[in-house]
Parts: sequence; structure tokens; C-alpha cells
Amino acid sequence: MHNRNVLISGASVAGLTLAYWLQRAGFRPTVVERAPGLRRGGQAIDIRGSALHVVDRMNLLDKVRASATGMRGMSFVDGDGTELSRSTEETLTGGVIDNDDVELMRDDLTTLLFDASRYGTEFLFDDVITALTQDDYGVEVRFRHERPRRFGLVVGADGLHSGVRRLAFGPESAFLHFLGSYLAIFSVDNFLALDHWQTFHTTEDALIGVYSARNNTEARAMLLFSSPQLDIGHRDTDRHKALLAERFAGAGWVTPRLLEHMESAPDFYFDSMSQVRLDHWSTGRIALVGDAGYCPSPRSGQGTSIALAGAYVLAGELGNSPDDHRAALARYERVTRDYVHRNQRLAQERPDGNRRDPAELDRAANSLTLPVYPCRG
Repeated sequence: MHNRNVLISGASVAGLTLAYWLQRAGFRPTVVERAPGLRRGGQAIDIRGSALHVVDRMNLLDKVRASATGMRGMSFVDGDGTELSRSTEETLTGGVIDNDDVELMRDDLTTLLFDASRYGTEFLFDDVITALTQDDYGVEVRFRHERPRRFGLVVGADGLHSGVRRLAFGPESAFLHFLGSYLAIFSVDNFLALDHWQTFHTTEDALIGVYSARNNTEARAMLLFSSPQLDIGHRDTDRHKALLAERFAGAGWVTPRLLEHMESAPDFYFDSMSQVRLDHWSTGRIALVGDAGYCPSPRSGQGTSIALAGAYVLAGELGNSPDDHRAALARYERVTRDYVHRNQRLAQERPDGNRRDPAELDRAANSLTLPVYPCRG
């Protein structure tokens, strides 16, 4: 591309990883992020299989392992808090404990990725893309605050409800596939005094959980429930909280205290368990990476890993064909599509929410052989 400036929408795992590798491939990345800074909070996420090689090639593997949650196990309790079962061999969020996978908190990973990519990347925080107009030579981009600018390529790394995808591919209703449940995550005081431990309570169609992975004062709450698809905006936080308060009233255990914390949680997250499925991940000079193009849903346990791997391959193929973005984007899809589909099937084949089979997860996580791309700079 004559214009080596690439705009990435979203300071996400995929967006920050892409920025790092685009620099190495000789491009000039700019990241625009709706939030005023890196987003805090989020759930425990996993890096497995092929994705571990990506962070290793970024010289981040030791730091990633040092940030691991170090979970010791999990327990299930009844509505009165009486323990029903426990395991020190696996956890609900991370699976089997004794393996090479790394579980860490999402914001710990994005901080590491930001520190690795920040020098050489321009960041536009507290802004959002409002319009995209492309031609044979570039993409004219309009922002909410920044002046209009022109880029050689635009990449949507802006999650399940991608604004870039909506502008370039059409309404999300054509690409989102609801999997029958909703999930909320938010920080709470560690009033259960959990020490790198997870505790859960289940009802007929819901799961309530608390886990602590960093220190003795902080914990995260998880509320998951089955439901028909709801007509509710993904940014309508007040309605989300009202829905959860109504849905989990009388659920037992420490649920009332969790709902109390929810009201003031600074990092409240709520969304549907859904997948993104598209026939193509690019149109002209606009491409998608990570959840924006192929979200597998948290149920798969592989969203972070395929975001890391997808960003690495996308940047590598662009570096291999810097003057032919069409060929580069086509190869990006050919290299990663089977890997994405195999990991999406992890969630599709377990609609009842049962835990993943470790062997099946391992096969999907290692189903991509990462190409070796020449690095520059």
C-alpha cells in the first residue's frame, strides 16, 4: 500500500496485538478507542495452544505467566452456602489446572499488550469512527471528535458489537448468532475471603459465581442465566442492572450482596452469549479481526486466543504483501478460517453450558500452525 497508515478501531486484545505486529511489519498504526483509556475489569481469560506462541514471539510469555491467576480450585455451594463439592484439579473459568495454558485477568493482558505496542502507535482515546468511505487508494474516516483523516487500511477490532462491521458490512443482526444465555461480570469486595479460589451456586437455569485471582481484597462476580433473546440495547446499563436485580431476586447464597455491589461497580459488563459469523472478514480496504469478525463467545474459552492468533496472521500477511492488500487479506482468511471454525464449534456443541472436554479444547487450541513472518525494525 502506498499509504502505510492503518487505523485500528478498538484497544482490545486483538487491536493492541495487531498494532504491535503492524509496527514490526513496517506500517504506522493508529488505534481509536471509545473509552477514555484502557478498559478495566473483565473476566478471567485464557491463552492456549497456538496463541501462546504469539505472546512468546512478542517476548511477553514470561510476563503473561507472571500475571496468571494461579487458581487453586473451585467449589459449589447450595443456597445456604453449604459446600456441595470441590475440586483442586480444574476450575470453571480455566479448565484443567495442571497444563501449559495461562489464565489471567483480561485487563492484566491488555496492559501488557499496551505497554508493548504504545511506542510507535498513535492512540485516539475517547473517540469513535462515525463514517467510512473507501476508494481504490484508501479509506476516508470521520470521527466523533478527531478531524477527518485518510488511511490505507481500516481494521475493526472493536468487539461483538463492532461499529466498523456495522458501517462496512451492515447491521449486526445479520451476523450475530445468539447462544441462549446472558452473562454479567463486575468487581466486588472479596467479602468471602477467597484465596485464588472460585465458588459457585447454581439454580435451575442460572449460575452465580465469585472468584478472586489477584489479592485478598478484590474479587469478580459472575451472573449467568439462560433466556430467550431479549430486546435490549447492549449499552443500556441501567436496564441491564434492573434486569439482573429482577432475574436473580431470591436466588439464594450471597446473591443479594452481589447485586448490591453491582449497582456501584465501575467495571460492570453485561452482554449476550453470541457468536459472530461472516462469509468474509474484509471488504476492500476494511477488515475485521478478533471478536468483531469471529467472536466464538465466552462459552468456547477461546476468544482471547483466536484474537491473538488472528491479529498476528493479519499483520504478517500484510507485511508479506504490503503493496497488495487484497492478496494479504485473502491469505489471512485462508490461514485462520478453519482454526476459527473449530474453536467456535466448542461453544456450538454445548448449548446446555456443560464444561468443555479438555481433549477437544486442546485439539482446537492447537489446530493453527503459526506461520513465521519476517520482522522489521
